[in-house]
Formats: sequence, C-alpha cells, structure tokens
Amino acid sequence: MKVLLTGATGQLGQALIATKPPGVELIATSRSGGAGLLALDLANPEACRAAVQAHCPDWVLNAGAYTAVDRAESEPELAHAVNADAPAAFAEALAATGGRLLQLSTDFVFNGAQGSPYKPEQAVDPLGVYGASKAAGEAAALALPGARVLRTGWVYGPVGHNFCLTMLRLHRERAASGNPLGVVADQVGCPTSTATLASACWRAIGVEGPRILHWSDAGAASWYDFSVAIGEQGVAAGLLERAARVLPISTTDYPTPARRPSYSLLDCSASRAALGLEPQHWRAALAQVLSDASPTLSSSRRAA
Repeated sequence: MKVLLTGATGQLGQALIATKPPGVELIATSRSGGAGLLALDLANPEACRAAVQAHCPDWVLNAGAYTAVDRAESEPELAHAVNADAPAAFAEALAATGGRLLQLSTDFVFNGAQGSPYKPEQAVDPLGVYGASKAAGEAAALALPGARVLRTGWVYGPVGHNFCLTMLRLHRERAASGNPLGVVADQVGCPTSTATLASACWRAIGVEGPRILHWSDAGAASWYDFSVAIGEQGVAAGLLERAARVLPISTTDYPTPARRPSYSLLDCSASRAALGLEPQHWRAALAQVLSDASPTLSSSRRAA
C-alpha cells in the first residue's frame, strides 16, 4: 500500500513515520522538503493535485494543517487554503486516480455549547476561522467516495510545538522565579498523545468502517488539570526539579483573538469499536510521552 503523507515534520507526522506499519510504502512530504522528504506546499492546490498525479497513492494521509488558531483570525485566506483547498485538491485528484483520503480534523468544528461529548454524526458549528476552515476541509474530503475524516483535539507529543512542552518550560521558569502559573480551567477536553493518534490513523486506513471517526485518549481534563499533571509527572520523570504553583483562571482572564469551545470532548466509543483499539487514559499517555521526551529534553537542558 502506497501512502502519501503530508505534514511529515509536524508532531503527528513524526509519530506516523515512526510507527509506519510493515508493507506501507510511505511518501513523506513537508512544506520545504529536504532530509528525505518531498516538498509539498499545502497552500498550493495545484501542487497537491500534481503530487497525487505523480505518485498515484492508495491513500493520502493529510496530517498537515494550518493550526495557528489565533493567527487564523487575521490570516483567513491562508488558513482556508491549507485546511480546505488542499483537501479539495487531493479529493479531486484522487477521484481520477482511484485513491482514498484520510483527512485529519479537529474538535474545533464544534461550538462547545452542549456540555456533553460530541458524536461523529453531529452537525458542525465552528466558532472561529480555524474551525471553519477545518469544517470546510471535512466537507471537501467527504465529497470523495471512500474518504474518511478523523477528528481529534488537544494533541501533544515528545517533539514539536505543543502545550505539554510549553508547560514543561514554563514550570521550570516559574518554579525558579517563584511566580505562579495561571492556566485556563473552564475549557474542557481531552489531551491526546501523538502516539495513540498515530495508531488510530494507521488503523483508519487499514480497516473499513464509518466515514467520520473521533479519536482522543480517555478521560477529561481542563487545561489547568493538564498543566498540573504535566508538573507532577515532569518531576517524577526527572524533567523538572520541582513544579511551579499553578493557579486556575477563567477564559475571560486570558483573552485571545479566537474564541475556543468551552467543552470539546469527543464521543469516541463507536470509533474505538470500529478501529478495534482500546483507549488509554490521558494521564497514562502523558507518562509515556514524558518518558519518550526525557532523553531529548535532558540533553537540551545540559546544553543550555
């Protein structure tokens, strides 16, 4: 099976490459290419079509995205180009070559107002530009027969730029200075490890089932809960000498250009059954991520 992967240098892309199943011929791409990767700019729909025509993959695994939620409010054209026009271009080209598309999407396609986990079949209602661009990308992908959408949220891992690694740095800095760390406590979702998400992605292109899938780790948390756990487990993993004091704050205390859903838990029960994957609690997944990150982060601290 030949798979064209986008976003290969991102945190999920790296996890997908590391866990590539036997028998998969992987064509990994990134915006700038290099280091064995093909260059593919997702903001260029012609380039997306050309990549499909050149390689005729069985699947395009579209893990690349414009994910700067706040900056999207001032760059709506670019966000839409990457998150909506690229999957539309892939779908158009794959319709001609006979390939299929797995489109990664987000909990931000929902408004967060219902206060209970969102099911895959529910109507989308995004709050901002980022969510709207991803919702448009879902619709474009699903126009291709055989395409699938996999929604997730609160993604983090041992590499890249994510909340977990940022919190480790802030815990270290604030613990050293004695200043507390304020983290939003009234937005609820579920942290999702790139390792478990990568497993779900590979399974999604290996088994048949629903066209829209939801995947996250198990449980629920606020950003405050997640930050406290990162501090506690960071100390246990030897990544922190001590954790900073974390204070819960409200969304209104930390205004951002983009509105965020206050409750974005995804109902993953049907998708887990379809994929045949057991959920892992987010705290257990966090412990594994911190263990995987330990060698890299410890080396960085010694170099600093």
